[in-house]
Amino acid sequence: MSMKNKNLKLIYCYDAYCGWCYGFSKVMQQIAESYKDVFEIEVLSGGMILDEPYRPIGAMAKYIQSAYKQVEEFTGMKFGEGFLHHIFHPEESTLKLHSEKSSIALLILKEYHPEKAVAMAAAIQQLFNVEGLDLTEEESYQKALAKYSIPTDEFYRKLHSNTYRENAYYEFQLVKQLRVTSFPQVLLQVDDSKFYLAAKGYTDYATLNATLNSILKEIKNT
Repeated sequence: MSMKNKNLKLIYCYDAYCGWCYGFSKVMQQIAESYKDVFEIEVLSGGMILDEPYRPIGAMAKYIQSAYKQVEEFTGMKFGEGFLHHIFHPEESTLKLHSEKSSIALLILKEYHPEKAVAMAAAIQQLFNVEGLDLTEEESYQKALAKYSIPTDEFYRKLHSNTYRENAYYEFQLVKQLRVTSFPQVLLQVDDSKFYLAAKGYTDYATLNATLNSILKEIKNT
């Protein structure tokens, strides 16, 4: 690959609760590794679930009971027993769904290691989709903090900060301005007003890689 083009940015729009984003996480990590020297890669949280009050897992459990199998069959990613227990025993679960805290958490993690944004988004997805942890509960992020050596006190101070909350909602609005209405979605930004759609919905590595190569050739020839 050639030297990084500072004018190009790959934008990955995702949500921590999006099952197809979880299925796509390994592909996106491969893309991030393959193109780390080609362009900047940014992860934006889309704010998929912003119900007030929090949405209980029981509201979505029946749908997920069949939908998760489609994700597994199509992507090869497996959901964990911790997560599936909530899905098949919602009457026993206190799991709550709301995109705010997971989005703030990723904002904070990105500050420490912006070059690892894709991997850190995947780490948050693992907490939910594998371990079945409640992302509205702040203690759920301990494993991710340890993995990336994030100072715990600083993280929790920022997690409760109005500034970071406002930044998360700004990110949600930015995703809307990009006309992204479903997840996952990948865009390649060329300048302030020009974007190429690289992937909408789950896309395998070979297809996304070929699309990005095609876009890069087109850009080079214009």
